[in-house]
Amino acid sequence: MLIERFINKKETMIRESELTTSSETSLRSVLKSLSWRFVGTIDTVLISWLVIGDVSLAFAIGSVELITKMILYFFHERMWNKIKWGKQ
Repeated sequence: MLIERFINKKETMIRESELTTSSETSLRSVLKSLSWRFVGTIDTVLISWLVIGDVSLAFAIGSVELITKMILYFFHERMWNKIKWGKQ
């Protein structure tokens, strides 16, 4: 009986720990934004270059896109952290 109570308490503590660690810090969201935007911007520059044929214009498009989408992604992530739906 004592062992079962200990195991049940341990399982409850693990579940509670998983719930409290599912949120991210602002710094983590910023770093995720930066890494994803790097990949996304490379993609945008390459596509722009293929469509337009001008490397300097492609980098200009990529530069604007880098900043705007990074900001949007940060706030998108922060809003999703507040939504409990889908978390265990």
